[in-house]
Amino acid sequence: MSKSILAAASGLALLGGSAMAQELTEVSFGTNWVAQAEHGGYYQALADGTYEACGLDVTIVPGGPQVNNRAMLMAGKIDFVMDGNFLLAFNAVAQDIPVVTVAAHFQKEPQVLLTHPGKVDSFEGLKDLDKLFIGDNGFQSFYQWLITDFGFEAEKRVPYTFNPAPFLADENSAQQGYITSEPFAIEREGGFEPDIWVLADKGFSTYATMVSAMAETIEEKPEVVKCFVEGSAIGWANYLYGDPSAANALIQEDNPDMSDEQLAYSLEKMLEYGIVDSGDSLELGIGAMTDATIKDFYDKMVAAGVVEEGLDYTKSYTLDFANTGAALPVKAALTGN
Repeated sequence: MSKSILAAASGLALLGGSAMAQELTEVSFGTNWVAQAEHGGYYQALADGTYEACGLDVTIVPGGPQVNNRAMLMAGKIDFVMDGNFLLAFNAVAQDIPVVTVAAHFQKEPQVLLTHPGKVDSFEGLKDLDKLFIGDNGFQSFYQWLITDFGFEAEKRVPYTFNPAPFLADENSAQQGYITSEPFAIEREGGFEPDIWVLADKGFSTYATMVSAMAETIEEKPEVVKCFVEGSAIGWANYLYGDPSAANALIQEDNPDMSDEQLAYSLEKMLEYGIVDSGDSLELGIGAMTDATIKDFYDKMVAAGVVEEGLDYTKSYTLDFANTGAALPVKAALTGN
């Protein structure tokens, strides 16, 4: 029996045995974009039966440009939703919306800035470039932190339209992107590997790819929340360290435009940069969150003028489900440590 199968079996045992003896509870989970490797752990838990093992029949509802799964959550149409980072969670509190984060499956925000090879020799050197192609959401969030903490200039920001052509044509520029996506596109379209500057490694300390639910769901169905959070964590361990082929097949079923090459590249970068498994998760397990990390990010966003001072941000999350270490034995079985 392979280590991957053993790890999956270990995860199933941890979640309470076979689902054959129990009626499955239907659960829907809305992602924040079309199916991709960045959703791999959830598809893995679906593919290998981890969710079923603790009694859940999970349907993944892909997001996309015409899909608002967060609105679907608030309307009671789906049970869980994937949130990008903690700014959404803070905003829910500010608007008195009872959406609560229950796990964070990315320890690092995968947001990066990209430059032409060798153009700058330090992160701080980015602010000396002529142009920084940044989207509207990025300008209103992480770019304000870059202004406050690193002295970047608002005037150098040029709107990014998710077309890399302007960046490719201008060596004295930088472009925002996700570490799992835009560098791959630039390699294919520009014929070079861009230098990658990870915001999380410079202090942009939010968790990302978070699972959120309505407060009512957490209060009334804690066993369902526990199963989904722990099953997802185990799914991520198997996807990262085991055989991801079954999950990738489901991803491509939901998104036929997703190539094998893109899936492999995204998985490689998530591993290389510790996007899913680093920091707090090394001790507490994939999906982990801590009060200290969330407070650090809140304080930085207040200082940058992005979030209101005095907000009771602690209402935005609960640590009741995320830090059980459910994925640690699975990771150990697959990696030997």
